Amino acid sequence: MNSLAIHFGFVSGPQIAIIVVVILLLFGGKKIPELMKGLGGGIKEFKNAAKEDDDKLEDKK
Repeated sequence: MNSLAIHFGFVSGPQIAIIVVVILLLFGGKKIPELMKGLGGGIKEFKNAAKEDDDKLEDKK
């Protein structure tokens, strides 16, 4: 069995809460919105690039 599945396969509510608290302690409350904005922008850029690739493939057909 995959070792990553063993370690990360069973994440429950209390574990998620601990992870959130650790992130807040590391980055602080002021940095979290900036991090999420950057993450959202990256996801949006990735989706746009994927859509452009799909459009190019359809044009070739």
